[in-house]
Parts: sequence; C-alpha cells; structure tokens
Amino acid sequence: MKGREMISYTKPSIGKLEIDMVTDAIAHGWEKKCYYYINRFEREFAERLGVKHAVATSSCTGALHMGLKALGIKRGMTVALADINWIATVAPITYLGARPDFVDIEKDSWCIDPLKITHKPSAIIATHLYGNLCDMERLQFVADLYKIPLIEDAAEAIGSKYKGQYAGTMGKFGVFSFHGTKTMTTGEGGMLVTNDTELYEKVITLSNHGRNPKETRQFFPERIGFKYKMSNIQAALGCAQLQRLDELVEGKRKVFEKYRELLPGIVMNPEREGCFNSYWMTNIVLSGITKDEAMEAFKKADIDARPFFDPLSSLPMFGNHSPNSVAYDVSRRAINLPSYVGMQGQEIIAETILNVIGGKK
Repeated sequence: MKGREMISYTKPSIGKLEIDMVTDAIAHGWEKKCYYYINRFEREFAERLGVKHAVATSSCTGALHMGLKALGIKRGMTVALADINWIATVAPITYLGARPDFVDIEKDSWCIDPLKITHKPSAIIATHLYGNLCDMERLQFVADLYKIPLIEDAAEAIGSKYKGQYAGTMGKFGVFSFHGTKTMTTGEGGMLVTNDTELYEKVITLSNHGRNPKETRQFFPERIGFKYKMSNIQAALGCAQLQRLDELVEGKRKVFEKYRELLPGIVMNPEREGCFNSYWMTNIVLSGITKDEAMEAFKKADIDARPFFDPLSSLPMFGNHSPNSVAYDVSRRAINLPSYVGMQGQEIIAETILNVIGGKK
C-alpha cells in the first residue's frame, strides 16, 4: 500500500535503561564481574515470580531440554503436549529419544485439553499458547492421577497469571523465552524456574558442561552436560527489561483491547475467569475464510501478520495426521496480528480484516 511503511509483525521496546545496562556490561562485565548480570537476572527473576530458583539460558528450547533431562525423560518414554505448538516445545523431547504424544486443544483457549489425555504419559507439558492460560487445575489433577510431572512452557506467557499465580510457577518447572519477538527480550535467551532444589542443582550442572558449582577443582565436569548458559551482556538487557515488565505487559494488553474494540464479534484470545492474560500475541479465528486467504489480503495491504501454528502432527518429521479435529480446524482459520508495544495502525488492520470477511460473504 503506497504512502506508508509496512506495519511490522513485532519489535521490541528498548529504551535508555536497556542501553545503559548493556553498555555497562560491555564496558565492565568481564573478569571478576563476568557473571554479575547473569546472577542478578536470575535472582531478580526468581524474586519477581515468587519461586526459589531460576537458571538463565541461551534459549527457552535449551531450558526445556535440560529440565526434561533432569527429570529423567529418556528413550521409550512419552511426553504429552498440545498438537498446536511451535516446534521448540517438541524438539527437546526428541533430543532425549522420547516420543511426543500430540493431544487435541480446547476450543476456547487453544491450549492442551486435559480431557483428551486418555492414557498415561511420562510427563505433561502445558504450553500457555500466545499468552493464553492452560486449565492448570485439571492438568494437575491428571498429573497427580498418573503420578507424573506437569511442566509449564510459558515461553509466550511472561506476565500471565492463573488465579493469582504467574504462568511458569505452578508445575515441576517452567520455562520462558526472551527471543526478540517476546514481550521482554534479551535478543535470544530463556529461563528455567523451579521450586524443586534437587532439580535446580541438576539443571545448573547440566547448563555448564556438567560442572557442578560446588566442585572446588577448576575445569572438572562431573558428567556430560550442555552449553546453554546466557551471556552477561544478554542478562544485562534482561535485567532492564524485567524492571519494565509491568509497563510492557500493560502495553500488550492495550494493543489487544484496541483490536477488541475494532473487531467486535470476532473470536480472539480468551481470558479465563480469575486469570490475567498478558496477550503476547493478539490472534483471531475467522469464519468462512482460511488463514491463507487472510494472509494474502494482509500482504496486499503491507501488513506483516503471521499464520497460526500448524499442528505438530501435520509436520513431515512426524508424519502422523492425527484425529485432533479442533487443532486442525483452528489452525486453518487463525492468524496472528501485529502486536508490539506502542504500535499504531490497528484501524488499518481491522479494516483489512473486515473487508476480506465481507468479500467472502
């Protein structure tokens, strides 16, 4: 569309605080201060969420990989997760030789449906999709019934709350993403949080080539581990973003509420009773048209929207077109709208949506 720039899908909110902290880490965060911001970020993140332990990582994928490894997930086991997910949630399961069990989603939340977990897995991953919250009470009931761990993938749900508790703090452990598209960012990066001290100690050892922090001998790993540590410079950015978390979440909610005002009657992200949705990404589920048709209309209007995730079971590496009818139906009709903090242009986006819907009637 001539006369204006393309409306971006997402971009971070970076200000003077972030620049000053990162500059300090670059100038002074070496030698004895090489872990200063990492330790600070972990401590302040744990305090903010009200958990005992936090481990800063190079990615959310790495955090999930280590958490599953620390739990003892291995070849021959199955892990239940929602069929609608980004590949990063299922990849660590396969790294460990375990098998993913793709479960259908709820029609309203688009998260894993507890009623569809019909046989015992070795663990359950509850992904709070796009900031929407899973039914944690029912999922915990299922986990307790089978005597298995419930894990939270809160990569997209920083700031969301389930009946007063932060997403990521209710399961055996939770993981977060700080990718450049997320509400708060470190560019790339993640965090694992837990109240289980034994699991934490396993993860902190795994994260640094198997070196136990309590080991007095230098360069002496006690086991094969990973290299999933976050850098001090990234952690400095995380410290600054964490200080602004309320502001960033409120900015996301304002974007959503504007869309809600402009698009009455269209199915959008839910907010369960008693819960607080941080609305990382505003999504709509359309009737009468597919996401591909909507995406084509956005392209012509210079709007960088994104398609809803495809079911994992539809991907070529799994080759299992499952009977998860809700997941397949929602995926065909849903799209992600541009949703960054401080954005403008919702009116143009809403007009495009209404025009394409009207053109199909």
